[in-house]
Amino acid sequence: MAESLKIKVTIAGRVYPLRVKNENEEEGMRKAANKINDLVTKFEQNYAVSDKQDVLAMCALQFASLIEINAINKEEDLNKAIEKMNKLNVLIDEHLNK
Repeated sequence: MAESLKIKVTIAGRVYPLRVKNENEEEGMRKAANKINDLVTKFEQNYAVSDKQDVLAMCALQFASLIEINAINKEEDLNKAIEKMNKLNVLIDEHLNK
């Protein structure tokens, strides 16, 4: 089994030790931590928030909603593509049956 890497990331002023499988996972974790910290700073500047937990909850909601919105959009796009393919199949069938 490959050995995991030990890293530390800082989120909202607190340090979290983590284990990652490889350099790609490390890079992803660090980028995610940076995005969270940027969003924390944005929320603290734009809203009267007295508790870091509230800011982190707002960050979690922001990121989770983006994932859900993207999933909804992908499903809609897939449904549109399937509908177009079905119409194309009908046209091809009509043409071949002439």
